[in-house]
Amino acid sequence: MSDFKNKIKHLREDFNRYKIDFKNLPEHPLSLFDKWMEQALNENKEANAFVLSTVSNKNIPSSRVLLLRDFDKKGFTFFTNYNSIKSNDIENNNYVALNFYWPEFQRQVRIVGKAEKISNLDSDKYFSSRPRESQLGAWVSEQSAVIPLDTAFANKMENMESKFEGEKVERPLYWGGYRVTPISIEFWQGRPSRLHDRVRYTLDKRKWKSDRLSP
Repeated sequence: MSDFKNKIKHLREDFNRYKIDFKNLPEHPLSLFDKWMEQALNENKEANAFVLSTVSNKNIPSSRVLLLRDFDKKGFTFFTNYNSIKSNDIENNNYVALNFYWPEFQRQVRIVGKAEKISNLDSDKYFSSRPRESQLGAWVSEQSAVIPLDTAFANKMENMESKFEGEKVERPLYWGGYRVTPISIEFWQGRPSRLHDRVRYTLDKRKWKSDRLSP
């Protein structure tokens, strides 16, 4: 076995920085998510990154890292190309899973919910707030499409810049947001001896109930 593989086999870290106060859990999971996200962002400017998992029409799972752009009691919002693989998966089965991991705090949050497109108006508002280069990039990229190895995106960007020169860059109709309405949110806090703290909120008749899970 090579040195680095042997190192992976024996990597150990005991989690002991924080714990969940099970006696004082908030009624709504968003309150705890808001607190954890704020703490994470204070340490890591990309703490809004999460793994989105979808399932294809062939029942094949797929995961990728995205950026959370908004959240409230209605759900969690991200933006993407509606022609992408993830969007095709969502059209087939809009039950998805989100996973946030914050190693600085030895925490993760697991969310299961239903993804639905947000309104065109809300997508327009967010698109207009993006840097112009990102707006142009949305027009250039055919996300997930197979392209030649020698594709020159710099040339494509120049052509798109010329097209919109002196004009506002409008949002492509194939680009926009999804909101994931959660049905389950689990908070995981690393603890010593792998006896981790876990609490899962589940939606039951429009009310959230919380249960502690075994490590």
